[in-house]
Formats: sequence, structure tokens, C-alpha cells
Amino acid sequence: MNNLTEKQKKINKLIEEMEKESNKYKLKKKHSLIKDLVSPYLSSDYKHLQKNIAYHLEYTLPQTTRNLNLFGTYLATSYTVRDRLLQLSHDTQKYYTEKKVKTACYISIEYLMGRFLQNAVLNLNLEEEYGEALAGLGYGLEDIYDQEQDPALGNGGLGRLAACFLDTLATHNYPAWGYGLRYNYGLFKQSVDVEGDQVEKTDVWLQFPYPFMIENHFIRIPIGFYGSIETYVDQKTKGTRFKWHPSEYVIAQANDILIPGYGTDNTNTLRLWSCRPIQELDFKKFSLGDFKGASEKRLNAENITNVLYPNDNEMAGKELRFKQQYFLVAATLQDIIRRLKEQKRTIYELPDFAAVQLNDTHPTLAIPELLRVLLDEEMLTWDEAWDITQRTFSYTNHTILPEALERWPVKLISHLLPRHMQLIEAINWKFLENFSENNKESGKLRKKLSLIENSRDTLVRMAWLAIVGSHKVNGVSDIHTNILKDKVFKDFHKIYPKKFINVTNGVTPRRWLHACNPKLSELITATLNSNEWIYDLTHLSKLREHADNEEFQLKWAAIKLFNKKKLQKYVKRELKIDIGYKDVVYDIQIKRIHEYKRQLMNIIGSISYYSDLLKMDPKKRKEMPKRVSFIAGKAAPGYFVAKKIIKLINCVSKVINTDPEIGDVFKVIYLPNYSVTLAELLIPATDVSEHISTPGTEASGTSNMKFVLNGGLILGTLDGANLEIMKNSGEENVFAFGITKEKVDQVKQNNIEKGAYNLMDEKMKNAINLIENGTFGNIENYQGLIEELKGVDRYILGHDFAPYMEAMDRVMQTYQKPQKWWKMSILGCAGSGWLSSDRTIKEYAENIWEIKPCPLPKIESEKQLGFTDLSSQLDKRTENKLQIIKKNIEVQKENEKFRRVYKIMQNDDLN
Repeated sequence: MNNLTEKQKKINKLIEEMEKESNKYKLKKKHSLIKDLVSPYLSSDYKHLQKNIAYHLEYTLPQTTRNLNLFGTYLATSYTVRDRLLQLSHDTQKYYTEKKVKTACYISIEYLMGRFLQNAVLNLNLEEEYGEALAGLGYGLEDIYDQEQDPALGNGGLGRLAACFLDTLATHNYPAWGYGLRYNYGLFKQSVDVEGDQVEKTDVWLQFPYPFMIENHFIRIPIGFYGSIETYVDQKTKGTRFKWHPSEYVIAQANDILIPGYGTDNTNTLRLWSCRPIQELDFKKFSLGDFKGASEKRLNAENITNVLYPNDNEMAGKELRFKQQYFLVAATLQDIIRRLKEQKRTIYELPDFAAVQLNDTHPTLAIPELLRVLLDEEMLTWDEAWDITQRTFSYTNHTILPEALERWPVKLISHLLPRHMQLIEAINWKFLENFSENNKESGKLRKKLSLIENSRDTLVRMAWLAIVGSHKVNGVSDIHTNILKDKVFKDFHKIYPKKFINVTNGVTPRRWLHACNPKLSELITATLNSNEWIYDLTHLSKLREHADNEEFQLKWAAIKLFNKKKLQKYVKRELKIDIGYKDVVYDIQIKRIHEYKRQLMNIIGSISYYSDLLKMDPKKRKEMPKRVSFIAGKAAPGYFVAKKIIKLINCVSKVINTDPEIGDVFKVIYLPNYSVTLAELLIPATDVSEHISTPGTEASGTSNMKFVLNGGLILGTLDGANLEIMKNSGEENVFAFGITKEKVDQVKQNNIEKGAYNLMDEKMKNAINLIENGTFGNIENYQGLIEELKGVDRYILGHDFAPYMEAMDRVMQTYQKPQKWWKMSILGCAGSGWLSSDRTIKEYAENIWEIKPCPLPKIESEKQLGFTDLSSQLDKRTENKLQIIKKNIEVQKENEKFRRVYKIMQNDDLN
């Protein structure tokens, strides 16, 4: 027994020694040590930037100085920017959490971000430092910028608006998150074949690392589909409860892009969800040789976030697109609720914690999803859950076109999301019952107001659901909001008169003037003797004082010519077409290709003008003012009419541009693969831009705002934001034409009764005849387009054609009067202060979201910097280093755009 005791003592002693050995390097305070290690901010002088770039080249990529190249340097440079944004982001989120601020959560199916590096460097005010650092490595900063590929996360104005909003939210210190999807392949990469047809290719934008997107492995959320509903009795309340049991699950993986504000340390986050399978590989199937079946679940999951807007002409495409929308909102709401609970706040506080904005109808499933969570998981009553839901959501409508107001088959929803369909039916029933109680003569209206449309296919009206489930509904221009109130949602407006408000869209001046047009930015700053306009665009009104100044006009004109030369070089390099830029009007229309945007009227106008030129005496033709008509934009893969318009544009272009009789007098250029980066090249170079939608169809438009901001004049209809541009920049500074929206229906009726072709202008008839006789290729290519124009002409091109051509004549005549032209250009820009997204977001923040700016505190004193009583503990060498660092901090403090704090630790090497 004693021997056993002695042996046990020895064993215990050995164990103690092993434990001591294992705890030798045990941290006393783990979080404190980590904080001390990471607290000093990265230096941003050019020497440190060079070291950081070299570090990422060698250890992140990895490359060596021997195989240093331009693209590798771009990646390494981008990683150094990301490092700095990470520090700012951590500080921002920590501060928001400490202050328990209400946050805006913007849900959008697309974000058209554009290139990120230049925007981030400008917002951090580090362009000079990076320029010097890269010059020392043998590269120019502009060349590095050009290596970046646009992230394929969006299509048109909807996604670009969302990107502008994120920039403003960070710049003006609003607590906010953006939520979207990380598409593997985006929309598509567009090219044009020899026949002039649009060709869609996979846009593999992630074939190389994208440094600005951080995969957050700690945020992985299960999302369910299909399954069944369990009915049971709640033992507490004795009431009937429901529980959804999905039969299929996938994982939502968070990917974060950090959004820096301009002139502030506040850095917000755009969280993009990618879809991953629960089970990466079915090993049993793989072992049996069923290699395809073994990966089936992974492929099915990844398909959900593979492509933006999968073609939904077939049922399989509809199901995938619907899955995509639910996946986005389900992951987002779980993430918001997770952050709410991390702050030890109750679910009842959700409307005070987050204002969730639904950007169009794509995220509308968030309404039944939140209701499901509150009822089935949080065990709230219906009244409690519905009150929280309505106070949490608000909805932006972006269109009045019936085909764009989403309707989903009840069969599809019931199959994919059975519990959600049950809740939608309950919402509809309760809404209609409440309406009937308050309206005696409600029989006819019930059918119009019902969220469920009983047509050939029973459909859920998503816009109706968004209106009923939100506390605010906004249009995006005065004319658009009035159409919503008076026509599209007239009956809902009568029920909820205070729910509908207008918030006119805007664009960020940081990207759409300061970054894309640096020469004009410099001129404006020098002329106003201030760069305050970058934060507050209303300062541009002071340019009116210089509109008649000849010297200022000359500088303005020289910058436009400089930008046109850049575009000319691009066209020559990419399309092998030589165009002039001096004394040539650059006429540009860049938009998603759609019938209501009327690119077809543009190209028929070009055919008519070409015909007129051919009929002229050659001497007179040579004396005509020169014009280049640019068109760019993509057509949705399933939108066959839009694809025919693209084909016609390219075939007309080929004929006109190769006609020796026309020469340089007139050219038509179609620019493939329209993107933010291409827009940043086109917009500063534009003399006149076309915004010629059928009145009452364009909700707002934001490209018109970008053109005006850059001194481009508008040729446009009385539609969307054109009207507000005319109001603020002056009607005399816009080439407006056409009828008002009130007369459109009458014109359409006349077309039906009398035949559109019979009412058509003779010049338009002649242009159509040229198409029909094969001047621009086989008429069978355009038969549907021409038949529609000659028959019904839904978008009244025929009625507006003569005024359109007359307006273009006014453009050309005015361009021959330089003083008048440049005055109009300057006054247009001077009146564009209202079009900033800064103004737009302020209205959202005050009138819908009820959020306030929360700027990170500025460091002003030595005590805050951590220098108090530190010098006495340091030797002479360290004191000298400290003085240098303190001096650097003072320099940084003088720079109002960028402040960083260097915390000096007692045992730091300081080298």
C-alpha cells in the first residue's frame, strides 16, 4: 500500500512538472496582450507603404523582386489599402457597438461598385503617398489603377445607386451595413460578333484574388428550403403554433467589402453572401465511382450565387432566382438579429436597432421571413410580430412598369417556402379584413388590393406585400412618386396617405467628379478656393459667378477637350475606329438597353441624319458640324427585342462608319461591355447626353445627374430626374423635347385607333424604309421591331421623333456658339448641388430610418495620444524617436482629410 502511495506521489509530481512546463508561456490577459500588439496604426508615409507593398508581394502573393510585374504590384498595393481599412473598420464597429446606435441596413440584389482601389486611396487621402511609393518601385499610380477589374455585382442604375449610397453613408458617418450577394460570375461579359449580335460570355471576375473582399469564416448561417410545416399547441399560451422543417439546407458564407468614408475614419461594411453546401462531398457516392453525384449538392448550392439575375424564362430559372432572393434576406435578417442579441438587447428593440431598407421588390421576402422568425422562433404574438415587422422595414420602388413589378407563382412559393406562403396568405387576409371593416363599399377594391392575384396563374404581388409590410414607401423622383400615388398604387395611397413619400435619387460627387474627372475637380477647387464642395455639393452654386468669365470658360473647355482625347484613344485602341475630338460633338447615351429608354429612337434618328447627309451637296456636307454618337449598354440575355436593337445599332454603325461619302462628318459607335469604369471614361468626355425615355416610364435616372455634374448638357424628355435638373439648373440649359406624361395615354390610344405608321413623321418613315429595303442587313433581323413601330408603337417613338430631331438640331447649332455652350455647361454644373447622394441619404436618415451620424472621436490632445508621463520612462534615443513621431502626428493632424494615431509602447523598438 505504501509503495502504491509513493508511486502515486511521484506520478502526481511528474504531472505537476508537466503542467508547469505546458503553462510556461501561458498568457496572463489574452485580450489585453492582443490589444497591445495590434494597437499601433500602420504608418502611411511612402517609405512604410513601399515596405508594406514589398511584404505582400513576398508573403501574400507570393512573388519576388525578380519577377515583379504590374498586376502583382496592383494586388500587393491593394492589400496594403485593405490592411488600413481593416483597422478603421474594427474601430468603427467597436464604436458603433459602444454607443448602441441605430443602424441602416440596406438590402439590394445588386451593387455596381466599380473599381475600388482608386476610390479607397482618394477617400483615405493617400494618393500622393501611394504615388510616391509606387514611383520608387517603377510604376505609375494610374497604371496600377488600370489593372483592377470591375466587380461583377450589378447591372444598371439600381446597383450603382446602392454603391453611391454606401459611399455617402460612410462619408457622413452614418452607422450602416450594406447587404447583397457575392456572385461568382456576375451578369455577363458582353461582346459583339461580326454580325452585330450581342454575345454573352462568363464574367470570371474572381479568377484572381480580389483583395478588397474578406471572407469572414466566422459568419456562416444555415438557410432552409422546401420541407413541411408542423402544427402544435404552445404549452405556455395554449395557442396553436407552427414550425417549419426544411428538407434542404445550404450555408450562407459572409464576405465583407470595407467602405471608407471621405475625410473621415468611419469605415462601414458591405456584407455579401455566398452560398456553400452543408456537405461539400458525398464521400460514399465518390467511393462508389459516382463522381458527378458526389458533387451534386455542392453544385446546386453554388448555383444560388453563381450569376446575377439568372434567366427566368423557364421554370428552373424562376426557381433559382426565387431561391436567390430568399437566401439573401434570410441570411441578412439572421445576421442583424445576431448582432442585436450580442448587444444584450431584446427582440422587441429590433426597430430601434436596425432600419431595414428594401431596394426594390427583390428583397420583399424579408417581410414574411422576419414574421416567421418572430412568431415561430421568438414566440411573439401576431400583433407584436406584425408591429415589429412594419416598423423595421421600408421600401423603395424603382419602376412603374407592370412587367417590372415582381409577381411570383403561389405554386412556386408553396413548394420552396411553405411556411412563408402560409404567412403571406395570413397577411393578405388580415389586411383585407381590416380594410373591409373601414370601407363599406369595398367589394371591387378587395380584388385590386389583394396581395394575391387570381389570374390564369395565381400570383403573389411582391410590391403589394412590400407596401403593406413597410412603414414607409418612397419613389425616387417627384414625377415618379406622384405617379405611384395617383396611378400605380392609387388605392394604397388612399389607405396609407402618410406612408408614401418622395426621396429623389442622387450620386456621389466623390466618384462621379472628384475621382473620374480630376482636372475638373482641381479647377473647381482652385476657383472656389475650397474643396468643401466634395462634402457639400451645394457649394457648386458659386460657379454661377464665373459662368460668363472668358478665361474660366477656356479652362472649362480645355478640360473637356482633354477628356475627349482620352476617349478618342480608347476607341482607337479597342475598336480600331479613328474619330476626331476637336470641334466634334460627343453625343452619348449609356443605359441598360430597354424599349422604354428608346435607344431605338436614337438609332433611327442616326439613320435619318445619315440619309439627309447623303442627299446634300458634297461641299455643303463637308461644312456640316461633326458629331459622334456613342451608345453603350447591355441587354438582358432573355430580352430578345433589346438584343435586336443592339444588332440594328451595330449594323447601322458599320454602314455609316465605312461610307466614304460621310467620312468624319458623322459616326455611330457602339461600345461593348458597359461598366462603371467605362462610364468614368465616357461621362467626363460628353458634350451632350441623351435621356429620352417615354414620359412617365423612367423613375428617376442617375446617369443624367452624372453628366450634368461633369459639364455635359442634356437632351431629354420631360421624365424622371430630367424635370428636376431643369428646375435646378435652368430650363434654358437643357435641350428638352416631347410631351408630358399626362398626354401619353391619349397618344397611345390614337396609335391604336389610327395606326402608328399613319401618324408618323415622314423622316421617320423614310428611315424605316431604309431598314426594310435591306440597307442595314436582312429585314428579317428587325421584323418584330418594325412591325411594333408601325402598328401600336407602345413607347410612342413616332410621335416624339420630329421633336427629338429638332432638339438635336438645336444642340448642333448651339455648339457652334462656344460662349453660349460653355455658359450652359457651367450653369448646369452649378445647379447640380441638389443631385448629391449626400442630400438623398440625409432625407432617408431623417424621414425614414431615424438614424444619426456617429463620427469616430477625433484625437486632439497629447493625453489622448497616450504621451502623458511617458518620456521619463524612455532613454534618450527613444525620446528622440518619440519627438519625430509626435511631429509626424502634428503634420497628420493639420491634414483635415486623414488622421492616424501612433501609440508608442514602452518596450517598442521604434525602428
